[in-house]
Amino acid sequence: MLLWPGSPLCAQVTLGIDVLLEPDSPHARLIEGKRIGLITNPSGVDARLVPTADRLARDKRTRLVRLYGPEHGIRGDVAAGKVVGDEKDPVTGIPVTSLYGSTKRPPAETLAELDALVFDIQDIGSRTYTYISTLGEALIACAEARKPLIVLDRPNPIGGLLFEGPLIAEPWKSFIGWGPMPVTHGMTAGEVARFFNTELKLGCELHVVPMRGWKRAMVWEDTALAWTQTSPHIPSTVQAYLYVTTGMIASSTKNLSDGVGSTMPFELFGAEFVDANQLERALNQLGLPGVQFQALAWKPFYGKFQDKPMRGVRLRVTDARAYRPLRTALAILACIEKLAPGKVEYAGEQVLGKHWGRTDLESQVKSGRSWAQMEAEWAAPLEGFAKARSRALLY
Repeated sequence: MLLWPGSPLCAQVTLGIDVLLEPDSPHARLIEGKRIGLITNPSGVDARLVPTADRLARDKRTRLVRLYGPEHGIRGDVAAGKVVGDEKDPVTGIPVTSLYGSTKRPPAETLAELDALVFDIQDIGSRTYTYISTLGEALIACAEARKPLIVLDRPNPIGGLLFEGPLIAEPWKSFIGWGPMPVTHGMTAGEVARFFNTELKLGCELHVVPMRGWKRAMVWEDTALAWTQTSPHIPSTVQAYLYVTTGMIASSTKNLSDGVGSTMPFELFGAEFVDANQLERALNQLGLPGVQFQALAWKPFYGKFQDKPMRGVRLRVTDARAYRPLRTALAILACIEKLAPGKVEYAGEQVLGKHWGRTDLESQVKSGRSWAQMEAEWAAPLEGFAKARSRALLY
């Protein structure tokens, strides 16, 4: 018998959607005989890759009456940062309300039609990825409308043990820094919901349908589940592992590329002024855990650096469990400052604050501080986060 990734016979982890809808599931009571809404996108699929929207629309135990589309839309066809419009889902025919347009919170008038709201989206473990911000807004909306929120849990693809980065300071709270957490959080979507609900005292009636078989030390490959593109530039787990590293670099600067616009989004880092071979040698000599660097040249065919000759490195994750996404980003920035002093153009204070939770990245890198010195400044705040996070964990 041929077993393909995502086959229930192959998978080590049973997803929340499959736990919810399996025969005689005790969790089915949460939706039985009820009108439900669903926040989802193409990453919301079961172990056989059947969309959660389609499964719930066909299930006789419940009535799916409304869909909600986060960033990129209900079927994932909207580019990053672009407004998502209200529409009718072409597959189920169910009306779709946008949560990435004039409002990012489920409108009260739509929740009035429902008995419960369901959330099923695959996160990638970063606070800058907007799906957990949509989750936070849903918690608030459900609390205000006195409607239960049901989160169908999914793995954190980069693991559930580690977290990195400064906490988001209140002045810099935004939709890419919604809650009081570091850049990576080491929680599942269900755990993030519990964390937000408790720490922010939101008062939502929250139910998490847990996975079976998921362990905190697992990265995605350990689950034996098939990966589904979570957004246009995250087509595989390679991008999920590297999104924080190169994405945080590119979003904090004006002239450094993260490979978006090429065939390897988030796998690449470079600029027109970089000496690729010199950078490869310098980075590999650092001995950063779980990653190897390969000199490469490329020319993006769309986006910010379209048709410009980029030179830099390709990041190859050699051990996803050992890899430290944000440490690697800091090391790259520190390294390139030594090799090409003053060449990097940093974004303004507003951009740095929203992404990093603080505004001193440029001054720290240009003063010659190492990644270890910058990391050390986060230690004390992370201790407080670790205690709060521990109260939300399910596995």
